[in-house]
Amino acid sequence: MKIIKKVMNCSLLITLLAIHLNCASNDSIAPSPIPVVPVVPVVTNEVDFWMTKGDQSVKLEKQTGILGFNTTANNNQNIEVDETQTYQTIDGFGFTLTGGSADVINGLTASKKQELLQELFGTAANSIAISYLRISIGASDLNSTVFSYNDLPSGQSDSNQTLFSLAPDRESLIPLLKEILLINPNIKIMAVPWSAPAWMKTNYTTIGSSLVPIYYGSYAKYFVKYIQAMKDLGITIDAVCLQNEPLNPYNNPSMLMTAAQQSSFIKTKLGPAFVAANVSTKIVLYDHNCDQPQYPITILSDAATNPYVDGSAFHLYAGDISALSTVHDAFPNKNIYFTEQYTASSGSFDGDLKWHTKNVIIGSMRNWSKNALEWNLANNASFGPYTPGGCNTCKGALTITGPDSFIRNVGYYTIAHASKFVPMGSVRIASNLSGNLNNVAFKTPDGKKVLIVENDGASTETFNIKFNGKWISTSLGSGSVGTYIW
Repeated sequence: MKIIKKVMNCSLLITLLAIHLNCASNDSIAPSPIPVVPVVPVVTNEVDFWMTKGDQSVKLEKQTGILGFNTTANNNQNIEVDETQTYQTIDGFGFTLTGGSADVINGLTASKKQELLQELFGTAANSIAISYLRISIGASDLNSTVFSYNDLPSGQSDSNQTLFSLAPDRESLIPLLKEILLINPNIKIMAVPWSAPAWMKTNYTTIGSSLVPIYYGSYAKYFVKYIQAMKDLGITIDAVCLQNEPLNPYNNPSMLMTAAQQSSFIKTKLGPAFVAANVSTKIVLYDHNCDQPQYPITILSDAATNPYVDGSAFHLYAGDISALSTVHDAFPNKNIYFTEQYTASSGSFDGDLKWHTKNVIIGSMRNWSKNALEWNLANNASFGPYTPGGCNTCKGALTITGPDSFIRNVGYYTIAHASKFVPMGSVRIASNLSGNLNNVAFKTPDGKKVLIVENDGASTETFNIKFNGKWISTSLGSGSVGTYIW
């Protein structure tokens, strides 16, 4: 028994010793740690950013960086967008489709022309979605010849406008307009004469002189016949201006029309003629530079003229863009339009991109304009066609260089930064100016917010776009233009 007990005690001792040694081994050799994979939050892009640089290295290109709203504090300057503060409703952005523009665009091959028209007026990804056109009633100075819709030999007259005819525009301009309307049936069209027919004027000339008062009634019929004839062709004229640059009697064609003359014509003849013919086309005043805001104010102050008038139109070859607000503030129930600014053949891409975006797009919008139009849509490499004495330095948004080729110029990109992203029916909303960053903001009909920014400074600017208590941080190089959409 003693021998058996000793053997059992030894076995127990060996077992305990083995357990001890195993525990010691486990204590000294730590188990391999389970690797921890960090959870990286997925950052999604919330703001699309399209940019054009003044050096032309980037032209209306969507940027690939990710912009997401956050609440991480920084020391950047801020542009704060507030959709609760609303201003004017936007009619659109575009150009003047001159007779010369129509001629050179129609000179493209059928396939190239259709490709271009889709790019200009369509809604595809590569389109810039132009939504507003201005056309001339009769010839502008960027037509190849001077004409009206009722030209007569010297000494003859046609007070009843029985010889009125759109024939001069039936070959080029009108067919092109019909093609455009097939692509965008809702595009708004404003029409304006450069001159009345010469037989209605004091000096029987296409250059300068004024409309003879005895022909006021005949000229009102001329407008009515024009609007009705275009309507019969499927072309709705949304608005007419009474005279392109009424204080510039030196162009060809041109006509001097003082504020008193314009007011008298509207209240005694044109307004009543529109009412009698059930014409709903808007009547817009002035259509000239920002240095004479008193011109439209004088007309709008006439109690007999005012009810017939929708608003006033401006160019910016003189004066300051704030003149639009001067007129708006005097008559806030009347609309404001910005209808023309040209880029010159001697201009630079970088300088024109800055100035035109700052003034024509941002400036006009921040001063109540319902539209923003650059001047000529297209011309040839010699800046033609133009009339004798017409503008021979006006650069189109497009230069048509051959039957299958064209160049996009700075005016194209200036308008595209707005037209592509801010459709008709958008509403301007509040945004503050910050340092060198000129900007304007919109809310589109489908609820998107759009902010157009131009860096007018000499160096890159880093800034926040703040919206609803959050912000994204971004930067824009000197002279660059950015459109942000969210």
